Amino acid sequence: MNKLKGLNTEEQDSMFPHNVILAGYRGSIAHGMYVPNSDPNSIDDKDLMGVTIAPLDTYFGLKHFEQKETTIREWDTVTYEFVKFVRLLSKANPNVLSMLWLEKQHYIHITTLGQRLIDNRDLFVSKSIYQSYTGYAHGQLKRMTAYNKKGYMGAKRKKIVEKFGYDTKNAAHLIRLLRLGTEFLLTGELEVFRHDAKQLLEIKLGEWTLERVHKEAEHQFKRAEAAYDKSTLPVKADFEKINNLCVGILCEHFMERGL
Repeated sequence: MNKLKGLNTEEQDSMFPHNVILAGYRGSIAHGMYVPNSDPNSIDDKDLMGVTIAPLDTYFGLKHFEQKETTIREWDTVTYEFVKFVRLLSKANPNVLSMLWLEKQHYIHITTLGQRLIDNRDLFVSKSIYQSYTGYAHGQLKRMTAYNKKGYMGAKRKKIVEKFGYDTKNAAHLIRLLRLGTEFLLTGELEVFRHDAKQLLEIKLGEWTLERVHKEAEHQFKRAEAAYDKSTLPVKADFEKINNLCVGILCEHFMERGL
């Protein structure tokens, strides 16, 4: 696994379970929208995601493992058990789908099995992304102005909300999700590293009024709906092909270990 600047070896090892087959950046770094903590307007963490194959007795015994979350200073890491990760992929979950379309420099660890998952990413391409991405976007839209009822913010983020009157980070997520989902419906490709990062950063840093954000969101929801109607992607992902990929990767992993 590539060494992460700012973490010692012991800290980095503690962030991921054993048998990680894929790991990389998610969130603002992956999108090209990271504002370093040296900036007074920064509200970003360094977010990572991993995929691990659990021990054999997790699959054939009574033990249970779905995911592990670790926070060390500004580093936030979530590692999913492989089968759960594939299930989320098959549902076009925005939080995990991006892991198969990262820029090369944003992967920190790829095994042969992890690469096989990336090589078969087309299995997860379907029109179901419309429901998942617009659904998440509606959630961001609601959180953007209902911040006083939420407990997810740190003090620094609350100050940003007090300054601009709405959650600018949620607003940037909202517009990014809608644009990304629309592009995916039309091309079958996920542009994780954003060509429009500069404009999205403007939103994130409070340079757009709330009215402008709402207007752009309304426009993007309409674009997404039109893209769904126009899209030639399959309506749903092929469950059997995904299942065969999942079984094949698990079998190869445990056979390599003589199990």
